Amino acid sequence: MTWDPGQYLRFDDLRSRPALDLINRIPDIEPADVWDLGCGTGEITISLARRWPGAVIHGLDSSAEMLDQARKRGGVDWVQGDIENWSPNRAPDVLFSNAALHWVGDHHTLFPRLGESVAPGGILAVQMPRNHDQPSHQILYGLARSTRWADRVGHLVEETPVATPATYHSLLSSTTTTIDIWETIYQQVLQGPDAVAEWTKGSVMRPYLTELGAEADGFFDEYAASLRHHYPPRGDGTTLFAFRRIFIVATR
Repeated sequence: MTWDPGQYLRFDDLRSRPALDLINRIPDIEPADVWDLGCGTGEITISLARRWPGAVIHGLDSSAEMLDQARKRGGVDWVQGDIENWSPNRAPDVLFSNAALHWVGDHHTLFPRLGESVAPGGILAVQMPRNHDQPSHQILYGLARSTRWADRVGHLVEETPVATPATYHSLLSSTTTTIDIWETIYQQVLQGPDAVAEWTKGSVMRPYLTELGAEADGFFDEYAASLRHHYPPRGDGTTLFAFRRIFIVATR
């Protein structure tokens, strides 16, 4: 899968808000080593560096396109790699991940491993979308399985690994001392035509568009048309897009 940093950043202020909300809930500690897993273009990683200027900050991402943008920012150790294979040289004092772990499968194995990787007294802080049951996602999955597209992208539809808050509490309870888990539904006000389709074009739709290549525009147009009934523009031209996210802050 290839990423389009420009498309992703079209809604940068709205995509950044949950990450900043998560940072603000991290307790006051003085970490020496901080990792941002799934750092993307690095805006949020720089926010971590501003909060802890004395720490060594690492940003990990699998996308060369995203890291090309991130490396324009100094003061961070940018690393290309997969979260599944990530293994730090020393246990981080803050292990942070914003809108990335939903791309990684088998959370029943992943989350205990991440919890155990944090230094004693350190923090695991995670935010993930949990909007997979909404029309924005369900219509995408249905279209990918339709007669026209199933042979090309039907195999990309997978059950989301994102679980309930109670599940993550259970997964982390044996490796952490305190766990704070909550959900927030952001009522996002989007601008422009087919705004929700443009939002997903920069995130959950990326694997489908990458796979389809020259046919991607046709897939996108069909998807956008199907969404209009569910997310109609309001009188002022904006579109309201409710988006649920799960947050976890756990202390080792």
